[in-house]
Amino acid sequence: MFLVYGIARRHGQLDPYMLLLAGVMVGAFFNAAVLLTVSFFHEELRNVFLWLMGNLSGARFETLAVAGPLTLAACLPAFFLAKRYNLIATGDDAAAQLGVDIRVLRRWSYLLASVITGAVVSVSGVVGFVGLLIPHICRILFGPDHRLLMPSSFLMGATFLVLADTLARTVIAPAEIPVGAVTAALGAPVFVYLLRRK
Repeated sequence: MFLVYGIARRHGQLDPYMLLLAGVMVGAFFNAAVLLTVSFFHEELRNVFLWLMGNLSGARFETLAVAGPLTLAACLPAFFLAKRYNLIATGDDAAAQLGVDIRVLRRWSYLLASVITGAVVSVSGVVGFVGLLIPHICRILFGPDHRLLMPSSFLMGATFLVLADTLARTVIAPAEIPVGAVTAALGAPVFVYLLRRK
């Protein structure tokens, strides 16, 4: 988290485009490091790969007791920042003129998003396309107001993940497909459609 933040800072400010690129590059580096480490171990190799592709079988009450409060503790302040996100969506200059400290807001948003992501990934592994696809669908359904967009994305994302996990567990039962593979298979075509459409 700190490495991505350090790379993305330019002239004392957090550049959103640099943040995205830094996140992709640092993620790719550490993904390669994890795969290299895993290649040295043969026991439980299948479980490690299932977790890397996203798997909810490790979600138990004990793990949720740690990840749940962390996620909620980071989501609540993010929900309270929704009005400021609406202002920043109009542009940095307009938001600054309306009293939003953009640098502070971006730092807090980055910290909150990192805590949420870290807590959730520790339980489920990397499940792609939920956070990339669902907010766009919610924006189409409910509009751009973050006061509605954030809670609806939260609930719709959870619903989509549970449905994808149900599909992953039943399609070739008794075997199980990693839920990350299901969300990618369902999400990628829809995301490409949205990208081409608008």
